[in-house]
Amino acid sequence: MIRFRVAEGAQVEFGERLAAAVEVLSRQKGFVAARTGRNVDDPELLALSMEWVNVGSYRRALSPYEVKLVAVPLLSEALDEPSAYELLEDGSGGVDLLL
Repeated sequence: MIRFRVAEGAQVEFGERLAAAVEVLSRQKGFVAARTGRNVDDPELLALSMEWVNVGSYRRALSPYEVKLVAVPLLSEALDEPSAYELLEDGSGGVDLLL
């Protein structure tokens, strides 16, 4: 989960850059899915949620030149906070819990 603070007037341009970053990342080995969202209480707070096979896949995905050129500059604008989360299983093989 990666969060960004983006002024409402800059969100169209940011959205274009975000789409380009997700597109280049989606071609990397281990990519599963990406979703974007806007906070309902603070419309300047945007989020990018990405799912990878494992954290190593994500870290390796940041290495190719094209990713460094397109995605890394945008990702460097993220809020300075932890961004990697893992799903916690309930032990019964049932629903995953994200606490």
